[in-house]
Amino acid sequence: MTVPAVLPGLASPVADAYARLAEVFPGLRVTELAEGEQPPSGDGWVGASELAAGGEALEAFLAWDDAQVQRDYGQRARPDVIASFGLHRYAWPACLLVTVPWFTLRRAPRVPVGSVAFQRALGRMTVHVREFACLPDDPAAALPGARVVPDEEALRAEVRSAVAEHIEPVLDGFRPRVRRGKRALWGMATDEIVEGLWYIAHLLGEERRAVAELERLLPGATKPYVGTAGFRELTGPDGEALPTRDRASCCLFYTLRPDDTCVTCPRTCDVDRIDRLHRSA
Repeated sequence: MTVPAVLPGLASPVADAYARLAEVFPGLRVTELAEGEQPPSGDGWVGASELAAGGEALEAFLAWDDAQVQRDYGQRARPDVIASFGLHRYAWPACLLVTVPWFTLRRAPRVPVGSVAFQRALGRMTVHVREFACLPDDPAAALPGARVVPDEEALRAEVRSAVAEHIEPVLDGFRPRVRRGKRALWGMATDEIVEGLWYIAHLLGEERRAVAELERLLPGATKPYVGTAGFRELTGPDGEALPTRDRASCCLFYTLRPDDTCVTCPRTCDVDRIDRLHRSA
C-alpha cells in the first residue's frame, strides 16, 4: 500500500484517515483537537471518561436509548438491553478511531478515554491524538509522538493495545448496567472492532482486504479479546459464495423483535442466513 507523504504543517498523521471516513460514511465525523483545546461539553456531548465513570452522564446517555426504543417499538426494554444498545452505539464508532487509520494509513493512534468526546445525535466525535505507532518506512515516523514498530505484526499488536486502552474503562463503566461478565463484554468489543471496520471497508470498496486484515488482527488467543474475527462463507442456492461471520456476542435485539435477528447473530441458523443473504444479493 502507498502511504501518503506527511507534508510540513500537517495537523495530524491521522487526518487523512478521518477525512476519508467522513467521505464514505457521513454519519460519523471526527474532529481533531489542537493541543490545549478543550473538548466540547453540553448540547448532547459526553466525554468517554464520563461514560467510563458510570455516573449521571452514563444515565443521561442511556436515557436516549430508552426513549428511542419506546418511540420506535412502542414498548420498554429491559435495563440491561438498553445498556447493551448504548454500549454498542458508543463502541462501534470509538473503535473506528483506531482501526480506520490502521487500515488506510498503517498508523495506530492512541486514544485514551480522556481524549475523546461523542455527540451521538449529530454523529460527531472529537479526539486529541498525541501518540501513534507506525512502520519504519512511513514518512510520519519522523513526527513528534511517533512510535516506530518493526513490522506489520507489531503494528497489529499496537492496534489491539490501543483499542483495549480506550474500551476497557468504558466496558467497566457499562458493566453494572449491562450485567454481563468480562468475557462477554470483551466478546462485544471484538464484534465492534470487526463489524465496524468490515462495514467501512465495504463502503471504501475494500471489503475483501478488510476481511483478510481482520483475520490477521484477531486470529484467536489475543486476550483480552474473545475468539477470532469469525468470517466464513456459505454457499447460496445458485452455488454463489455468501460471506458471513459468527458474532462473539448477542446485541439482545431479539428481546424486542424475536423474529428479526441480525444475519451474523449466534441465534441465526445457516439456513436463515443463506436465505437472507441470497435475497439481499
